[in-house]
Amino acid sequence: MRNSSPPPGLVVAVDVGGTGIKAALVARDGSVVRSVRRETRREAGPAAVLDRVTATAAELAAACVASTGSAPLAAGVAVPGLVDTARGVARYAANLGWRDLPLRDLLTERLGLPVALGHDVRAGALAEGRLGAGREHDDFLFVALGTGIAAAHVREGRVFEGSRGGAGELGHLVLRSGGGPRCGCGRRGCLETLASASAVALAYAEASGHARSSRKAPLTGGGVRPGLEIPVTAEGVRDLVRAGDPVARQVWRRAVHALADGLAAYTVLCEPELVVLGGGLARAGTDLTDPLREALARRLPFHRPPELALAALGDRAGCQGAALLALDLAVAA
Repeated sequence: MRNSSPPPGLVVAVDVGGTGIKAALVARDGSVVRSVRRETRREAGPAAVLDRVTATAAELAAACVASTGSAPLAAGVAVPGLVDTARGVARYAANLGWRDLPLRDLLTERLGLPVALGHDVRAGALAEGRLGAGREHDDFLFVALGTGIAAAHVREGRVFEGSRGGAGELGHLVLRSGGGPRCGCGRRGCLETLASASAVALAYAEASGHARSSRKAPLTGGGVRPGLEIPVTAEGVRDLVRAGDPVARQVWRRAVHALADGLAAYTVLCEPELVVLGGGLARAGTDLTDPLREALARRLPFHRPPELALAALGDRAGCQGAALLALDLAVAA
């Protein structure tokens, strides 16, 4: 936790997702003054997504002026994909169509505000570390189990980004090199094709015979094939596990074991003291953490298994992390 405090005022926080934008006006103590949600509308193209992000941030900035008489101190924007935070560039965001986009400079010019740019999962990890499940820990791994799988490692209050800003792509750790579902990255057997929320739903649909071709908008990530309609969610599979469905139990067990394989490999290399699980699959609660804890312990005969905890901030973590980035920027100004 930083010792310095930001000056009085509000910041704009924007968390940009593949389908939705979560944004808020946030006070220096982290309290949310006003929040909005907007569709990303990525089908209109990358330029339209940028316009949508700009309009959402500008809406909140105007609300700040109207209510306080002053402009926001700064804006924080968290985006998916590969992010060069030092240069303020969204290097690659497949779901948004962005490649080498100088997002920080563009938003600074359009909004007339200082802008901090961050990675969505790393921003979520920052928020969980300061405000959520990682508050009492100096060293933890935050894992987002959603459509895909991504992670961020926090050490002494700082999020490790890697030499080129690409650290944390745990979902693309290949676990089944001899085969497995094809991933959106082009390889087979990546962790997110086996243990993400979308992978669990797909595996159950295929194993139960409920998967079928569809002309609906294709699902992406987690190994889900374009044009495939999935009539059940990961939470639905969890409910079927509780009800004793044998197919659901087998699917759930395989996903838990794959996730344990991935976390065990990470533990051997980096040895975090805590793993915080977030995203859609983490809503399964102890139905996930109890068997995962056992499976992880079996895979670590001489390493101490990390503690497991569920994320405390839910889908607000990215937006709150974006606010923290903006507040940090205000401190440094």
